[in-house]
Amino acid sequence: MSSHGTFDGLVAVVTGGASGIGQAVAETFAAAGARVAVLDLEPSGTAPASGLALRCDVTEDDSVRRAMAAVMDAFGRIDILVNCAGIGAQGTIEDSTDADWRRVFDVNVFGTVRVSRAALRHLRRSPAAAIVHICSIAATTGLPDRAVYSASKGAILALTRAMAADHLGEGVRVNCVNPGTVDTPWVQRLLAASADPEAEMAALRARQPHGRLVTAAEVAGAVAYLAGPTAASTTGTMLEVDSGMHSLRLRTAAHAAGAGR
Repeated sequence: MSSHGTFDGLVAVVTGGASGIGQAVAETFAAAGARVAVLDLEPSGTAPASGLALRCDVTEDDSVRRAMAAVMDAFGRIDILVNCAGIGAQGTIEDSTDADWRRVFDVNVFGTVRVSRAALRHLRRSPAAAIVHICSIAATTGLPDRAVYSASKGAILALTRAMAADHLGEGVRVNCVNPGTVDTPWVQRLLAASADPEAEMAALRARQPHGRLVTAAEVAGAVAYLAGPTAASTTGTMLEVDSGMHSLRLRTAAHAAGAGR
């Protein structure tokens, strides 16, 4: 879905597009012919060729609206929106203060709302309008020490379905991608801060059924599919890019050997 020419003539806006999954998404769309606007708190030098890099704070409505206006001034249209801006959080509900909850929801949920709200009037004029939210396996699978983050991503999953129902009649498809643990700078920072980075990495790999972290490029490929023409009948859905973490319960070698006795 990311072959050259798939998105010729279209404009894609990617929030959080300066690093990690967002950067991979921006590069994938650019390689497929789209003009890409990267919106980020620190966007300098991150726009693909013939693209645009704009500073945008998704927690501030004025900042979001200024960024959308700049995209329209530069390109005259918006066809695809990818809401990738987000922050993580660790801990149980007892570990998390009210301020922690407000901070995570302000970026992950309300940020998605602000950007989508500002983009919708432009998307309605597109013949190929699509919104893709970056959700998470945490929305559908209970993970330890991720209470705030999981709740925010559960809200994104519900929001995806509600928006799909609201805007399908306007020609705007809305879907989300649920990645497993992705090898991103944020994950690497968490590992570096842990007491035993090697053991923590081994644990993260072990909980993925295929035994490794998901790559940002794999997530970007799923985003491009959902935003592309071959997904024209797909809306209100989640696409899991987690090697089966949500659904599979694989037996270990020891369990498999025991089953034969």
